[in-house]
Amino acid sequence: MPGRRRAARILAILIVMSVGTTPILAQNIEEKVQICSACHGENGVPQEKTTPNIWGQHQGYTYIQLRDYQRGTRKDEQMTAIVADLDRKDMMALAEYFSKKPWPNLRQPQADEATTMRALRANVAVNCTGCHLGEYQGDGTVPRLTGQSADYMSKTIAQFRTRERANNPGMSDLMIATSPDDLAALVTYLAGR
Repeated sequence: MPGRRRAARILAILIVMSVGTTPILAQNIEEKVQICSACHGENGVPQEKTTPNIWGQHQGYTYIQLRDYQRGTRKDEQMTAIVADLDRKDMMALAEYFSKKPWPNLRQPQADEATTMRALRANVAVNCTGCHLGEYQGDGTVPRLTGQSADYMSKTIAQFRTRERANNPGMSDLMIATSPDDLAALVTYLAGR
């Protein structure tokens, strides 16, 4: 039965994508959540490692990302098609739903001592905790980083560094100013926490 549900979800996404910018075809929030879960995971563990974990992510942050995909300031062909005709109420409801879910353990390895020390030194220079707060938990419109997928964080950092991800120019400036080795240490450290 779980395999059939996943197949149905994937089919729904393919239908949405096949008609271009057609909105999520679901009529209620439960159906919309199922479409999200096809990629982001039924149990909060995404199907692909470069897909972000959204279970337990802050409502304000998730809402802003959905809004930015819709506006085009954050680009992803699949997400743009999925959110095309969502209204603010839908985006807020989805963000609230996922914010109330428990943060899943992605079972990523902890950083070794040398990587941890490099990451902590990089944090002093970049001041990640200035926005993402102690323990990198984020709040409100600032995302939680602790335990996020390493592959997703690496992808996001690369997009900020090239300015492909344009919905937070300040992050681009910080990522460009930080050495790739320091960023890699931060990713390993944050993913394994």
